Amino acid sequence: MSGTVLPGTPIAVDFWSLRRAAGARLFFLSHMHSDHTVGLSSTWSRPLYCSPLTARLLHRRLQVPMCWIRPLEVGQSHVLGEVTVTLIDSNHCPGSVMFLFEGTFGTILYTGDFRYTSAMQSEPALRGRHIDRLYLDNTHCHPQRALPSRALATHQAAHLIRAHPQHHVVIGVYTLGKETLLVDLALEFSTWVVVSPWRLEQMRLLELPDVFTAEEGAGWIRAVDVAEIRWDTLDSWNALHPTIAIIPTGRPMKVTHPNIHLIPYSDHSSFAELCEFVKWLKPCSIVPIVKADMCQAYFQEYLSSAPQVLPDFKVPKPVQESGQQQSQRRGQKPMSLWKRAMSRSVPRGVVYESPEKNTEKPEAFIDVKVPQHYCEPAPCSIEGCTRHMGEKEKLSGEQLGTTGAAPVSSEHLATGFAEQYLLTPLNVLKQNRSRTFDELVEGFFRQGDTP
Repeated sequence: MSGTVLPGTPIAVDFWSLRRAAGARLFFLSHMHSDHTVGLSSTWSRPLYCSPLTARLLHRRLQVPMCWIRPLEVGQSHVLGEVTVTLIDSNHCPGSVMFLFEGTFGTILYTGDFRYTSAMQSEPALRGRHIDRLYLDNTHCHPQRALPSRALATHQAAHLIRAHPQHHVVIGVYTLGKETLLVDLALEFSTWVVVSPWRLEQMRLLELPDVFTAEEGAGWIRAVDVAEIRWDTLDSWNALHPTIAIIPTGRPMKVTHPNIHLIPYSDHSSFAELCEFVKWLKPCSIVPIVKADMCQAYFQEYLSSAPQVLPDFKVPKPVQESGQQQSQRRGQKPMSLWKRAMSRSVPRGVVYESPEKNTEKPEAFIDVKVPQHYCEPAPCSIEGCTRHMGEKEKLSGEQLGTTGAAPVSSEHLATGFAEQYLLTPLNVLKQNRSRTFDELVEGFFRQGDTP
């Protein structure tokens, strides 16, 4: 299965096992090839994000209810809660996209299956972008996988067809992909491409040029499922009329018949194209999408030396303490009222662990630098956000119990003081930096004594 949950994020791409989704809440589909839809069916009942064309194919082929399919326009940025995503054409098959994710976890580019072209360097969403982590389609990530461009491969196919002027031509393709090759050959030789009725319906759904027909004998080029190109079918076709078969693929295959011809036409990037892409993009790190084929060593010299927002991604977990963790805390000092106030004054849902690690805590509250932006108590990417600045100085219950303080319940104290502090203008807080935190609390209690 070509899919994954992105560690440290609430994002899953081409991954449809909810049981193994590790807390993912945002599900994305890069394209409609079957190895990317394993586990996806008409019973799916979560919002699912994809390109508009993939949305139509998804509903038609897998009967996923339209109420769960959320098509996103390609080339535009979309805000989904704490995540911003931009869809970029991946040049792989109709409807296929790359995903550029931005959030407190940094910036992640997930290529999905893609065929790199130099035109991608003009993509506004990628130009000059700092990429913390690149999930890379490494299908052909080997120096020996030299592939021509698709234009050159199309020229090779046309040359082969011209070398057999009296033959019919059968081209083996998958359920989705290689449509551009078929259209180019139809226009080159001014002939219809004969396809099955269901494939013709799909070609119309994809809004391709009108070069396809389901009428047998209308044209001498035919597109069939690649699995149909075998020794026995070639014999039967040649018994009726001289026929050659073409399999457009970038993968090495064993040819089982003299009339079967391989053309190096691939919808995946060649090794040279991958190197050019990574060298231009300069990500901080690379994760291969095809897990069985590790390829990071080939690109080490092209990686950026800039620090990542997330040096080490961690699998997201809901903030829940185990019984063992609770028992370990029993011998510790009680939670400070500052922390309790913050926790009670804000509704808490599922909170993902902070991406910051080993954050140093300030010695005293008066040394905390007041930020210039107010941030909601959710993960925030704004520089200086108090959520990522470490804990304030702990204050015990005895410190709060100063002489003359009115008896106030802990709940009222927590919510009231936190409310007052959070609503205090920044310039007032700056003016009061010389006052101790105890004095601020004592002033709050005195206000409570006023009738």
